Amino acid sequence: MANQSFITEFLLLEFSAVRELQIAHFCLFLTLYLITLTGNILIIFAVVFDYRLHTPMYFFLMNLAIQDIASVSALIPKIMLNYVLNNQYISYSGCVAQVLFFISFVGCDVALLTVMAYDRYVAICNPLQYELIMNRRVCMQMVGSVWIAGFLYGGLHTGGTFASPFCSNVVNQFFCEIPQLLKLACSDSFLAEIGALIFSSLVVVGILIFIVATYVQIFSAVLRIPSVQARKKALSTCLPHVTVFSVFATVVCFAYLRSPPQKPSHLDLAITIMYSIIPPMLNPLIYSLRNKEIKNALSKLLHF
Repeated sequence: MANQSFITEFLLLEFSAVRELQIAHFCLFLTLYLITLTGNILIIFAVVFDYRLHTPMYFFLMNLAIQDIASVSALIPKIMLNYVLNNQYISYSGCVAQVLFFISFVGCDVALLTVMAYDRYVAICNPLQYELIMNRRVCMQMVGSVWIAGFLYGGLHTGGTFASPFCSNVVNQFFCEIPQLLKLACSDSFLAEIGALIFSSLVVVGILIFIVATYVQIFSAVLRIPSVQARKKALSTCLPHVTVFSVFATVVCFAYLRSPPQKPSHLDLAITIMYSIIPPMLNPLIYSLRNKEIKNALSKLLHF
């Protein structure tokens, strides 16, 4: 296929031609997907129905749960459907939508985790003015900016990826992934997307530096708190966010910084699961285990 105008669909990677293995993969993805949905929906309900959680930190956490549901829903249902139907095709428009929504919601996650770091910084380093600085209007503006930035980020990469004509429609991945799509480009026009990737890398490095610098100041402020109980309480509101960001950063780096394989393997399936499902699935668990207020709200919600 010498021109993208002739491409109406893409052929995704078939991990196994054995029907039993396809069903096993479907069951695996379904189980992980349901766990992810359940955990994040419980977090949303806990924040909405417990007035004690109507604070900026939990408002941001609720938005993180919404974004996590959306990011896994952009990929996993189509993967499961292909396994059930034994059909590895995805339409051109479906591929565009998959790239746009997945990258947009991942971008939203990164932006929101940055905002959550700032929220913890203000709460611990400037507690007397916390309510004034992080008022309702500011929080709404921050979340709105997160969603806008995420979709601008997703639109930038989607436009850069699909602006180039494709010489093939065979994607060496279980879903439409930008690095694999760029390998199919016929011309040097994909350099625009490479430039966008470099720009994104610089932005991510800047965000990482900001979050690390923020937590250096947070932990310094916590160590100056005279009361041991107060220090523990302050740390309990920070450690879940640090853990969530660390898991997210580690998984993404492992997935994208490794050498691309020549042939699909069991490791590829594991890595796909790792960076598309594991962070959204673990986030509710991390917050519910490390945060007493979330624990209490979930217990009340579930009548434990």
